[in-house]
Amino acid sequence: MTSQTGTSSRRRRGYPKGRDVAPVALATLRGLLGDERLNEQLKQRDHLIEHLHVIQEAHGHLSMVELRALAAYMNLPMAAVYETATFYAHFDVVHDHQVPPPDTTIRVCDSLSCQLAGAQALHDALAARVDPECVRVVRAPCMGRCDTAPVAEVGHHHVLYATADGVEAVVDTGHFHPEAIIWQRLAEYQQAGGYRLLASARDGEVSVEALLQALETSGLRGLGGAGFPTFKKWQAVRQEAGPRYCVINADEGEPGTFKDRYYLERAPHQFLEGALVSAWAIEAKALYIYLRDEYPGLHRVLHEAIAELEAEGIVSPGFIVMRRGAGAYICGEESALIESLEGKPGKPRHRPPYVAQQGLFGRPTLVNNVETVYWIVPIWQKGGAWFAQQGRNGRHGLRSFSVSGRVQKPGVHVAPAGITLRELIDEYCGGMAAGHTLAAYLPGGASGGILPASKADVPLDFDTLQAHGCFIGSAAIVVLSDHDSLQAVATNLLAFFADESCGQCTPCRVGTEKMLTLIEQPTWNVQALTRLAQVMQNASICGLGQAAPNPVLGLLKDFRPALAQQQIIVSDAAEGGAL
Repeated sequence: MTSQTGTSSRRRRGYPKGRDVAPVALATLRGLLGDERLNEQLKQRDHLIEHLHVIQEAHGHLSMVELRALAAYMNLPMAAVYETATFYAHFDVVHDHQVPPPDTTIRVCDSLSCQLAGAQALHDALAARVDPECVRVVRAPCMGRCDTAPVAEVGHHHVLYATADGVEAVVDTGHFHPEAIIWQRLAEYQQAGGYRLLASARDGEVSVEALLQALETSGLRGLGGAGFPTFKKWQAVRQEAGPRYCVINADEGEPGTFKDRYYLERAPHQFLEGALVSAWAIEAKALYIYLRDEYPGLHRVLHEAIAELEAEGIVSPGFIVMRRGAGAYICGEESALIESLEGKPGKPRHRPPYVAQQGLFGRPTLVNNVETVYWIVPIWQKGGAWFAQQGRNGRHGLRSFSVSGRVQKPGVHVAPAGITLRELIDEYCGGMAAGHTLAAYLPGGASGGILPASKADVPLDFDTLQAHGCFIGSAAIVVLSDHDSLQAVATNLLAFFADESCGQCTPCRVGTEKMLTLIEQPTWNVQALTRLAQVMQNASICGLGQAAPNPVLGLLKDFRPALAQQQIIVSDAAEGGAL
């Protein structure tokens, strides 16, 4: 068959299907990313998200011309590149017929803590002031700065305790770079005894068995949320055949959580030593650090800290691999994180197999949280018993509580495990904010549920909150007062889950949207909400869909009189028809 131009309409072999790649776009791409013809590594799939970041930062968006060029550059199907680019919130994909976004973007955090601090009014004020042709104002999920709410981000610059005037001043000055971070450099850390544990481990003075024993004695558990004993996780990965990988989850997207940022900004080398010791213990082929994109200043800090290690010969160049997320809460789940590291949409995997068996690149993988590995060095220096003897109310260890909301002194407070909320507020947070009376609190961020003030004496730790329908998770404490609307709190949390669902499974994708619709009504039907919650908890693939109903179930259980006072009718009557 011949076309009207006399050439064959059948595409030549060796060329991808779809529209032709513009040679200029491919040449421009090579100028940005490097020449893939000279460096085959640049074509590997796990580089895809990093490449997308570079293009987004260079042009302010991702055009279809650039995506087609990138598909050719990496020898990937265009569908794979497009699916990945459109999965993540921080990539602006612009179709051929669309106008690119303005050069300047203001993101206003709409997490619960920022909502309590007036984020909606801030968003509306900014939207009314700016020229939409030049500046766009968008809502954004938690930025990990809940103790300085409300927060806005202009480019990569975060404005703390943001006001419309303050944000507008940043826009006018054009200072869109990340804020400066003062951090402990390698020389200072070494003067304080840093990297002695790593050196002793490599020299054979410290054995893996001795470290495992210290961790078991300490009772150190995963501090990203799941709480799995650290020594058991090491053992599980070690028993699998190599090669193995070590991955650090620095994607703390749980609303109300900012403890990992706190430690990384102040002592990145203590974190890195703990991570390298973990990698040594499992004989890892490489150490990957997955950092959330909302921490651009830390991206620079960690790159500089790693460069210090490489310059001193403490690690081989390329052993530590930095990767950025791109605005997806679901990537805090370990298997979704690994999918993202491999350059794919961050959708959780079905289990088994578990990541300890088949993780990154199909190999056994140890995944640990930032704070978990941060404690490894002091536990070894002071002994596992030192860590274990901390605690109250029969609990053991220390917890880093990210506290925000209606307290005098929000922030990261290192306190004994098992401390109660009342003790935490009185002893560490300076009491409740002036004019506010404790009404409720979230013990574990958005997914950890919600408890009334009458349960402020429950020990805050793993295994203590389940009887109340909650869990501590990452120890993100959001304190609510008698000034706060419970319906507004619930709709904020459910809107977050509905927006962040990866869409892979129907119970989560549809369930979060349906539950949000139900609680936006002035009458809450208990039977409809509880049936829907049961389906979501039983059938969702991962913890997002399973935990999303927790705040609503907590309100139905413990807050009916308070809901009634706020004009919400809670009805136990059966609802006709299907959900």
